[in-house]
Amino acid sequence: MTIDVADRRGVDWASRRPLLIEAGIVVVVMLFLIFIAPLMLSGFYQNLLGRFLALAIVALGIDLIWGFTGLLSLGHGVFFTLGGYALAMHLKLQFPPNSSIRIPDFMSLYGGTDLPWFWEPFHSFTFSALAVFLLPALVGAGLGYLIFRNRIRGVYFSILTQATTIIFFNFFNGQQQLFNGTNGLTDFRTLLGATVNTRQTQFTIYVFTIIFLALSYALCRWLTSGRFGRLLVAIRDDESRVRFSGYNPTGFKVLVFAISAALAGIAGAMFTLQSGIVSPNSMNIAFSIEMVIWVAVGGRATLIGAILGALVVNFARSLLSTRFPDIWLFFQGGLFLFVVLLLPNGIVGWLRTEGMNLFRAVTGKRKRAITYPSLEEDPEVEYERQNLGD
Repeated sequence: MTIDVADRRGVDWASRRPLLIEAGIVVVVMLFLIFIAPLMLSGFYQNLLGRFLALAIVALGIDLIWGFTGLLSLGHGVFFTLGGYALAMHLKLQFPPNSSIRIPDFMSLYGGTDLPWFWEPFHSFTFSALAVFLLPALVGAGLGYLIFRNRIRGVYFSILTQATTIIFFNFFNGQQQLFNGTNGLTDFRTLLGATVNTRQTQFTIYVFTIIFLALSYALCRWLTSGRFGRLLVAIRDDESRVRFSGYNPTGFKVLVFAISAALAGIAGAMFTLQSGIVSPNSMNIAFSIEMVIWVAVGGRATLIGAILGALVVNFARSLLSTRFPDIWLFFQGGLFLFVVLLLPNGIVGWLRTEGMNLFRAVTGKRKRAITYPSLEEDPEVEYERQNLGD
């Protein structure tokens, strides 16, 4: 009995070891980004990296609903922009103590004299911070419930999210007196008493972006690693069989769609702080499609691939659009075609399969047998492989 318990404990530690290694890698990467990267980058490139790390947060949300749940959303630009507006409205209400003006400057230009009633709560930073993720989550949950309760999925779901993007874009674009229309909200000055555009404040925002990205990754990993994650994959692969097994996928899909929308809202807020502007342009369909391309390039259902894809594609866009401003979109389209045709599982997916087999072939090791995925991840199978050999 004692030996059996010890063996079981060994299996438990063996099963937890990859998770501990992954957590250690995340911490090391965080420390590198916070303490080492700023020493190697100028202020401009640090700000650029901070923006791309913010975009990686929304990429995680896309991977959660598309990679694991099979819901291809083409409307996450709406949630991203709502999060940005929620924080930007608070920033626009930060007036100097001795100022007689108590409404944002653009409202005066359009003849406004009083602050609209729904702007009033955004005087509070606490309310604004909660609205950053709760507002997109509530909109996502409401939209998701209306769609999923009618069992709409596949391409029809994608079309509806695209239509939602058009509706929100036209609404915000046409509200000059309420949201400054197509110009959006900009010219932010202070946040919690600190000047937004100083180097120290921008570095603090950069650090918080890294922390939020790590927490978002941990949340997505937790959601996808247990029974809930297996249920999401089952919904993706065969939703009808999930229903026949006694589960109602509607609630799970609404929940994961709301979480994904909340992550997009957080990403939008952090991006707005570092870019200095939020406008309806980020609600256009093209930006939402770009988000899908990031995940496709990095690798669906990998999480780390979503982060990698967001960084690679956006850095490539930054570099190539500077040198080839007129044909950058051709590069982006070519990249997407390359991934779809030659790397259907993305960069990380290729590294885990063909890349690993190539490495084993070069080092003279045998290729790992292709089996049912759950067997490869089963702790007891891994324990036997390590102790009994290949």
